[in-house]
Amino acid sequence: MTVQHTLEAQSLVAGYGGRTIVDGIDLVVPAGRISVIVGANACGKSTLLKTISRLIPARSGGVVLDGRRIDEVPTKQLARTLGLLPQQPIAPEGIAVADLVGRGRHPHQKLFRSWTAEDERAVAEALEATGIADLADRSVDELSGGQRQRVWIAMALAQQTGILLLDEPTTFLDVTHQIEVLDLLTDLNRRRGTTIVMVLHDINLAARYADHLFALRAGRLIASGAPGDVVTSELISDVFDLDALVITDPVSGTPLVLPRGRHHVLPAALTAEHSTPTGV
Repeated sequence: MTVQHTLEAQSLVAGYGGRTIVDGIDLVVPAGRISVIVGANACGKSTLLKTISRLIPARSGGVVLDGRRIDEVPTKQLARTLGLLPQQPIAPEGIAVADLVGRGRHPHQKLFRSWTAEDERAVAEALEATGIADLADRSVDELSGGQRQRVWIAMALAQQTGILLLDEPTTFLDVTHQIEVLDLLTDLNRRRGTTIVMVLHDINLAARYADHLFALRAGRLIASGAPGDVVTSELISDVFDLDALVITDPVSGTPLVLPRGRHHVLPAALTAEHSTPTGV
């Protein structure tokens, strides 16, 4: 099992240029669980994740990892604890799968140290865990979107961090590959105890796969907790400005959001039947 780490944001403020995107957020990431950040477009989800990972600096407040502010942690040491998979990573042209996954070992390598048996083992385990060992010699350019996403996740796994941050890991994937990637991340969490924090656009997938949700609106955290406690019609209206019915997903038992829209109005009896929170 992975060593558990503590990670929290304290009065965190961040943004770009003169614009504030994340505005005074306090949150504690549950260790060893899957947390998902949800919210409307441009609400600050990706900025929050990038600030937590130190990809962009905080303007005020801070991020604390194992009791220490991350801006005080040496880069390589941070990379051995916290891994980030950005929204649209770019692989060098023509690189083989195993070579790209091997780049995840960089934080563990010392100056002038050659490739070791430990590095070899970490890469092999990452390839096996993500189900792409048979693709090791293939060029990343030749792979499907779902396969490429598995390669990037394998690279993050080879980094062997206790915390893994992923910015929209299902973007541009069809529904089959979305489920495949989220099932893979769930497997990794359950087998290794890796703390996972990710940004997802799909509220129903977030509710199904998350142990914990962070809901943002206009750069502020407005709700936090288990999906069954957080996802209500009122929250969907507040966060997404969307009129929706929330029922229990018959497959997973988690909240299921059904947008109404202007052209699909439920009969009054059915609306009344499902008007209360799921309580899941």
